Amino acid sequence: MVSRITSRKNPLVRQAAVLADSAGRRREERRFFCEGARLCEEAARSEIAIEACFFTEKAREKYGKYLEAVQQRSGALYLVEEHVAGLLSGTKTSQGVFCLCAWPQGLRDFPTGGCPAKSPCVVLENIQDPGNLGTVLRTAEALGIEQVVLLGSCCDPLSPKALRASMGAVFRLRLFLAESAEPLCGFLREAGYSLWAAVPGREAVPVTNLNFSGMLPAVFIGNEGNGLTAETIALCGQKVTIPMTGRAESLNASAASTILLWEMRRNGTG
Repeated sequence: MVSRITSRKNPLVRQAAVLADSAGRRREERRFFCEGARLCEEAARSEIAIEACFFTEKAREKYGKYLEAVQQRSGALYLVEEHVAGLLSGTKTSQGVFCLCAWPQGLRDFPTGGCPAKSPCVVLENIQDPGNLGTVLRTAEALGIEQVVLLGSCCDPLSPKALRASMGAVFRLRLFLAESAEPLCGFLREAGYSLWAAVPGREAVPVTNLNFSGMLPAVFIGNEGNGLTAETIALCGQKVTIPMTGRAESLNASAASTILLWEMRRNGTG
C-alpha cells in the first residue's frame, strides 16, 4: 500500500531530512537516509533494512525498474509531492527517490562492536572529505579489500555525499570506527598484521619495491592535508611511500589509496 504525503511538515519527512543533515542524529538513532534511484536499489539488494521509501510520481514513472527491489524490502511506501521531495533532496537534480534505512550491520565500533578479521585492510585516519572517503570505499570493494577502519575524526561514511561517492560500497564492506590508534595498532599487531604507514619521504619503502604477498597487511593512510599523525606513524613502525617524479609533494587520500590498494591486490592479498 502506498500512502501520499503532501506537506513538508509531515513528521516522517522532517525526521528523514534531519537524518540527512546530522551525523550525530544518524549515530544516535542508528538510522540513515539515502537518495537516488540506483543508491536506494543498492541498499535493497545489499539487504539493508529499509524503513520507508519516498518517491515522486515522476520518479515512479522513470525509475520503476529500480524501485521494484526497494519496494519489496521497504516497510512503508510514500508517494510525495515535488515540493516535499525538494525538502528531502541534497542534490541539484534530484531523481525523486529516497529511503530511510536502518544502520548497516557491517558498520561497527572497534572494539566493542567487533574487530577486523584476518584479511587485508586499509586504515583511514582523520579523512575529512566525504567524497574522498566514498571513493576509497568504492575502490576497496572493487579491488577485493573487504574491510576498512576509520580512525580518529573521519567524516561520516553514511553522509549523503559519502554514500553517493561509494556507490553502495558502504552497505557491503566491513567498516570499523576506531577512536584511538594505540589500541587499534595493538590489536592488529597481536592478530598478525603487518602495519604500514603511507608517508611521503625517502626513508619509506617504495610501494613498487614492496611485495605484500606472504603477509597480512594493514595500510594506514592519513588526512588530506596533514597525512598521518606522528603517533600513528610511530605505532606502525614500517613506512611505505608512492614514488613520484613530478613537482607534487603528495597525492590526495583517494588517489594514494587507489595505488596502494591496487598494489595489495596485484600481489595477491585481495
